[in-house]
Amino acid sequence: MTPLALASACLLIITLCYGSLCWVSPFGRCRKCNGMGHALKHDRKGRLKRGKDCRRCKGHGIRIRIGRHLLNRGRRIHRNGTR
Repeated sequence: MTPLALASACLLIITLCYGSLCWVSPFGRCRKCNGMGHALKHDRKGRLKRGKDCRRCKGHGIRIRIGRHLLNRGRRIHRNGTR
């Protein structure tokens, strides 16, 4: 197998695996708050305290994956174009 064919086969396998992950599990943990939905703060005594809600995930702790977002957008464009 030539290096170009091997690289394209690996890229195809990675793309298919990510596509199947987006299909099976469209939501992932928020990268900013690590899926907690809020930040952690320390009070004056050094104890952990719940902070403000995460602005990126709006306090839910999950986000939509990029691949699933692109799939949803493509479906919406196709649906609006074929009406």
